[in-house]
Amino acid sequence: MFKECFDNVRDKSPLVHNITNYVTVNDVANIILAAGASPIMSDEPEDVEDITSICGGLNINIGTLHKSSIEGMLRAGKRSNELGHVVLLDPVGAGASKLRTDTALDIAKEIKLDVIRGNISEIKTIANGSGSTKGVDADVADKVSEENLNEAVAFAKELAKRLDTVIAITGPIDLVADSEQCYVIRNGRKEMASITGTGCQLSGLMTAFLIANPEDKLKAAAAAVIAMGAAGEIGWEHMKDGEGNSTYRNRIIDAIYNMDGEMLDRYADYELL
Repeated sequence: MFKECFDNVRDKSPLVHNITNYVTVNDVANIILAAGASPIMSDEPEDVEDITSICGGLNINIGTLHKSSIEGMLRAGKRSNELGHVVLLDPVGAGASKLRTDTALDIAKEIKLDVIRGNISEIKTIANGSGSTKGVDADVADKVSEENLNEAVAFAKELAKRLDTVIAITGPIDLVADSEQCYVIRNGRKEMASITGTGCQLSGLMTAFLIANPEDKLKAAAAAVIAMGAAGEIGWEHMKDGEGNSTYRNRIIDAIYNMDGEMLDRYADYELL
């Protein structure tokens, strides 16, 4: 089902422009490399238009904002739109502060986005224009669960239709939706939450999948979510006594490095609603 999506990343080795946060920038670069793609990191406003022009897509992550990087995000995003490149927004911490919320909403308004990927609290902030989060984590009351799954799927589809984009909501249960279909994905492990930046890594990885599979962005986004979740499962299988979250981070990246399309299909745990 998803084999071709991953194989295309390996075969095409897409170049990904990342404007991401300095907490996780190295891990984002490494997981993109592990998948067979290539990362470039640049947020300087005078640099981003040239850099994004040579790439196939843009990953915008608002995790560590400053005025200069915000200008860079907008300039790179508009240039990417002019070139017809893929653009993904990761609205990290939207709802936690006015600056983060306003920046996420401005980007969503001024730039045509192919995917918005975040936790449920961040995505609700985009939908409502305001909100609250537990730092950069989802509020516990907002967790997607089996009990509220149908409601969450309907919400994701409606927002995807309203914003004309793919909506990817990640958490204990992941949702990847356009206006008509939603992948409900149950890959991953709870221990992934102990690592700073698995979401940031996923956004970079997802951008690579989107560039390599332009004909089906919904499927490409879902494939990236499954790959990251499967890497979490495989990485955990290789953990040894005395190892912790630092080792687990590396094992997840290694799992992506050693993954191929056939392995991705074997691990995929999803339904399409």
